[in-house]
Amino acid sequence: MKKIGFLSFGHWSPNGHSLTRSASDVLLQSIDLAVAAEEIGLDGAYFRVHHFARQAASPFPLLAAIGSRTSRIEIGTGVIDMRYENPLYMAEDAGAADLISGGRLQLGISRGSPEQVIDGWRYFGYNPAPGETDADMARHHTEAFLKVLDGEGFARPNPRPMFPNPPGLLRIEPHSEGLRDRIWWGSASNATAVWAAELGLNLQSSTLKEDETGEPLHVQQRKQIEAYREAYRKAGHTREPRVSVSRSIFALTNELDRAYFGRDRNSRDYVGMLGDTTRSVFGRSYTAEPEELVKLLRNDEAIEAADTLLLTIPNQLGVDYNTHLLESILTHVAPELGWR
Repeated sequence: MKKIGFLSFGHWSPNGHSLTRSASDVLLQSIDLAVAAEEIGLDGAYFRVHHFARQAASPFPLLAAIGSRTSRIEIGTGVIDMRYENPLYMAEDAGAADLISGGRLQLGISRGSPEQVIDGWRYFGYNPAPGETDADMARHHTEAFLKVLDGEGFARPNPRPMFPNPPGLLRIEPHSEGLRDRIWWGSASNATAVWAAELGLNLQSSTLKEDETGEPLHVQQRKQIEAYREAYRKAGHTREPRVSVSRSIFALTNELDRAYFGRDRNSRDYVGMLGDTTRSVFGRSYTAEPEELVKLLRNDEAIEAADTLLLTIPNQLGVDYNTHLLESILTHVAPELGWR
């Protein structure tokens, strides 16, 4: 059994072929898609976060809105770039959205990837400390965020407050109990997966990874997951961690599917550069008739090792068509692979 969710990059474009021509279209359709996904039995609605781009950005209003319109589906991100975040303000936003959803947030965070502008986090008012990198800054922001999510008081109260205070040091409010256990780290390397395990975070592994061995993506991810789980065990954490992988999977069940994806040539991994210095392996797409798709997916070692699968979606094709794509996986593929 696996939890299955969708992952939307929230693209919008004013061209006539897109059904999401504005940021408003993306936000409103994202809510509608999450509602539809819950109705067909999907387990999660996840959203990518990019700044300075025609994509989804500030996630918490969207997550809260989905939380108010649904009752069961998990609501998450994949991922929030922590270089851009104020940890305390983020904890307030996350706590509020989690309470609105009844404790269904699954927040994926990370040090981020190359962005649309040079050092975009500087425009948000953040700079690495002397001698540190932007990746170091992201990890410091993460550690501060996790600490306040624990709910311990740390701020000295005003002796003459506007409103009465509880006794002792004050914490960030609103506090949502249990949210700390539902934070995921988006890891592109084995080393950062181990770091996440030591902090007691869940693990997200995407459709790309640093190419550390020259093996296929799914093999490298499986080894990454094994290293993560071993480090998690050694750290002495008692909670069972969760692990997700993302994949582009399209079942061809009608002529429209074949028109959109039937000529997909991305049937193999490829190696390229992420940024200027990072050699990465980018995962293949799985596009085939359902029976053939089942055979292909049986050989994906990372999907087998993970407990959660996030299906990337072409959000610009609209709510109805994406609901069809997701339902096709749930109906024709997941049962045959034992995911349902």
